Amino acid sequence: MINELAQLKQNALKAIKEAGSLIGLEELEIKFLGRKSGELTNLMKGLKDLKDDVKKEVGKLANEVKTSIEDLLEQKKLDLTQVEIQGKLKEEEIDITQPALPKVEPGHFHPMTQIERDLAKLFSSMGFMVLDGPELESTHYSFEALNIPDTHPARESMDTFYIKGHPNWCMRPHTSPVQARAMQKYGAPLRAVVPGRCFRNEATDGSHDHTFYQLEGLIVDKDISVAHLIGVMKELLEGVLRRDDIEIRLRPGFFPFVEPGFELDMRCLVCGGKGCSACKHSGWVETLPCGLVHPEVIKAGGLDPKEWNGFAFGLGSLRLAMQKFGISDIRLMHGGDLRFLRQF
Repeated sequence: MINELAQLKQNALKAIKEAGSLIGLEELEIKFLGRKSGELTNLMKGLKDLKDDVKKEVGKLANEVKTSIEDLLEQKKLDLTQVEIQGKLKEEEIDITQPALPKVEPGHFHPMTQIERDLAKLFSSMGFMVLDGPELESTHYSFEALNIPDTHPARESMDTFYIKGHPNWCMRPHTSPVQARAMQKYGAPLRAVVPGRCFRNEATDGSHDHTFYQLEGLIVDKDISVAHLIGVMKELLEGVLRRDDIEIRLRPGFFPFVEPGFELDMRCLVCGGKGCSACKHSGWVETLPCGLVHPEVIKAGGLDPKEWNGFAFGLGSLRLAMQKFGISDIRLMHGGDLRFLRQF
């Protein structure tokens, strides 16, 4: 056993000196000095079979072998740690003589985000709640609750994106479904706006896109008139566009969810009314379909139309952003061209 201890010591010291990493060193420590299956531990299991005088001598030699291995392990660990530290310092070294990195441009909000934030701030100051609604919506809230009959062209697949295999679900074509949802949840009186993304199966051009943004507005109270509607719309446009020379006109319009219904147009700010692609060369921009809430919609919201009435409007907030920033083509808003976005 004395010869075996000497051989173990020789093998261990040689392996430790040649170790090239802390992980490898740890494996050697387990191999030679492990408590359960280390080579020294296994060798000392035979100590019980030796005579007392030999056992004492072998035990002393075993302790010396263990101490020698532990001392060399500790020293090697310090050496390898230092080598590792120096390697990291070299790897992470910074050359202060190198030129500075290019200036990083600060981030900023997309023009559409700016408009939505301005709208939310404006309506909050007027006592409106700013609500949200699902983009994947049921046909009940998208159509039935808005008094839109089965025969209405808006319900055709050429206008609305239906979910394959689920005919009662669609990507919302407007933010109006939140009208009934809001009345059911909050009751009346009620003031709420709903900014959000909408989807329609449309061909794209300078003023139309299949994905766009709207802001739905709803007031439910008692004795609401068209005068209240016009006053709020005027305040809306002047507040967001930050100018008091906004010229508007109100035209009769038919929408199943309002009665009477109107089309509120504003004089195009991009061309000053001369005609451009943003206004379809008419000088006017269709901005706010609106009207007094239809009694059937009040019923769908769980309220009594004999007691409550109100007005609703659907603002094309993407078109409003185009007017504010003088953008003539709606497709630029979703193009992701940094040359365009850096202007705002």
